Amino acid sequence: MPGVMTMMAVAPSPCLSVKPARLCSISSKELLVKKRSSSSAHLLRRSWAARAAATAATATATDPYVEQQMMQRLAEDGWVDEHILPLLTPVEEAWQPADLLPSFASSADEQRSQVAELQARAAGVPDDLLVCLVGNTVTEESLPTYMCMANRVAGGSDDTGRDGHGWARWLRGWTAEENRHGDLLNRYLYLSGRVDMAAVERTVHHLLRAGMRAIPRPTSAYHSLIYGAFQERATFVSHARTAGAAARHGDACLAKICGVIAADERRHEAAYTRASARAFEEDPDGMVRALAAVMRAKVTMPGELMADGRDGRLFDHFSAVAQRSGVYTAADYADMVEHFVRRWKVAELGAGLSSEGRRAQDFVCGLPRKIRRMEELAHDRAAKMEAQSVNFSWVFDRPVRTQ
Repeated sequence: MPGVMTMMAVAPSPCLSVKPARLCSISSKELLVKKRSSSSAHLLRRSWAARAAATAATATATDPYVEQQMMQRLAEDGWVDEHILPLLTPVEEAWQPADLLPSFASSADEQRSQVAELQARAAGVPDDLLVCLVGNTVTEESLPTYMCMANRVAGGSDDTGRDGHGWARWLRGWTAEENRHGDLLNRYLYLSGRVDMAAVERTVHHLLRAGMRAIPRPTSAYHSLIYGAFQERATFVSHARTAGAAARHGDACLAKICGVIAADERRHEAAYTRASARAFEEDPDGMVRALAAVMRAKVTMPGELMADGRDGRLFDHFSAVAQRSGVYTAADYADMVEHFVRRWKVAELGAGLSSEGRRAQDFVCGLPRKIRRMEELAHDRAAKMEAQSVNFSWVFDRPVRTQ
């Protein structure tokens, strides 16, 4: 109500009234005492608030030095070489994008035939699945951001770009394998003729410039290992579901493409899960508090800041399509939390936990039930809503159901 606010702004001061209020009779000394008292109360409130915030931070904070020392120890004693690096595929044995797409080493007629067959199969892929596929592609194409984030982890970074310790070799090997994913998906989309590649490429450009919000402490080894395990499992689920849906719609090429990518993500998930399990053995109290911190911050997708320059809620709409089509859902998130709680034996952590650690343990172990309950409520609300659609620039502005 701007009119009322304007009247309040221009109203005369009580001290200028014909009948002075009590405020006008207060001496300057009394005013100073009241001001000091008010300021003291304000400072006290701020002190209480700061103390409460510090207490909350302490409950989930872990010792960066302890984390760094653990990472270095695992690299120095050969644990990374023995348990993590074997999960990378040797280059000579790894698939490459050219292995799964039309070959341009063949004759011109055969090339045209292979592309025509790919496009004929792609014609049967529905728009909602294409939106999920493009969203996954955009996420994979932002690999430079993820490598930069991973290279900030204390005790696990590749400082020179050619470090010889296990974590540095894992980071470079992981990046090399992940790099094929975006290349393969991008080339398939281009050859399929089903999407507006300019809009897709613009979205990738925006996302690389925007960066990502991932974990509470990007330099924390504990946070990074936990986030890596969750994120790799989420991408495995998403690509595997897309593969299954593509097969049902008759696109065997896309099904195979998403299937081999999902297999990579499965191996990468195993690496981060295994490293997190070892960290739980080394520092159960620190890790359970780190897990609670990551869960409270929520495991957001690395493509959360994607934009196409038109849709201000592009990621939300992409996520809604993925939820509705069953490619990735809230129920999957609850399943993941439950899986990792069981895999890392969080409920079995015992005497070594601090009071903060026990509270973190209770929170994490009770989280799957809360997520499932929230998902049920959201599903009930969605069932009562009318159908909604959004025009996606990725599929030439065709409307796609989000609700």
